[in-house]
Amino acid sequence: MIEPKQETIEAMSECGIRPMESFRYMSTETDGEDGVGHTMIDHLNYCYKLKNKQIDGKDSQTLVNKLYDLQLIDPEFFFRVRLNDEGKVECLFWRDSMMREDYKIYGDVLVFDTSLRRNKYSLICAQFVGINNHWKNTMFACAFVGDETTDSFVWVFETFLKAMGGKHPISIFTDQDATIAAGIEQVSQVFPSSIHRLCLWHLSKNANSRFGLLKSDKNFKNAFYKCLSGCITPNDFEETWKSMINTFKLEKDDWFNRLYTLKEKWCTTLSKYIFFFPADILSSQRRESTNHAVGFKVNKSTTLTEFYSIFQVTINRWRKTEEKNEFD
Repeated sequence: MIEPKQETIEAMSECGIRPMESFRYMSTETDGEDGVGHTMIDHLNYCYKLKNKQIDGKDSQTLVNKLYDLQLIDPEFFFRVRLNDEGKVECLFWRDSMMREDYKIYGDVLVFDTSLRRNKYSLICAQFVGINNHWKNTMFACAFVGDETTDSFVWVFETFLKAMGGKHPISIFTDQDATIAAGIEQVSQVFPSSIHRLCLWHLSKNANSRFGLLKSDKNFKNAFYKCLSGCITPNDFEETWKSMINTFKLEKDDWFNRLYTLKEKWCTTLSKYIFFFPADILSSQRRESTNHAVGFKVNKSTTLTEFYSIFQVTINRWRKTEEKNEFD
């Protein structure tokens, strides 16, 4: 197999294109398999060697080497690695120079998304996502987190702030995860004026699993969703919530009682003075479109190096879209 062919295969592999798909593409380009210059078996074997090369070189080290190489091209590129007591990678964080510039402009609202977990090591992919002036996703940073401990999230938040020169957002959106909430509270000295908000879409999704027999009761669901975002005044919210709890006998329900203690984090009526309008309206779309964009070629066998390559392709596509939007 000649070197230009090898380079083509490697480039397509880094873009997340599977071996059979890349072989079919090369066959189409050369008017048939005979024109490719190597057999399908040769092609599959070479792809297999590429994957083994990454694994043999220790996947995390291969990715770290890639990040070092990017730092040579982009002097403002920032990444940090956290190791555990055994010397294994526990957390990994990175952002490039354009992500920092985007954060300077659009960083008032931040969506911290940890719902994408499809990879070989079941690591949490923690994405820092914002909204640009065209109402589209923009990526501020990304991290791999080895566990869901408060300590890990604190490290990620502190590293993010260091990478962004200390600028903190006005509002931070997360899902209803106690460890993330605790992480934000523990770095409150670094986030002195940031307000933690719960994503309404995630809250609704979690609530559905708690409704039980009430799922089929339209009156209950109307009352609950009115509490989320349909009340006009704080008094209206309190009356609606109290009426719902009493009518449907939820006084001793732990989940609803805990939710009420967090009302300032999710009730739109109680937070009209906070700048979060774009993220609040589209926080569900932020998560869904981000996960779809990054995750459409990611599965449980995806290595860190493969994930990073797919991630970069996604970011480049977002930036091309932004350039087109700017031109239009």
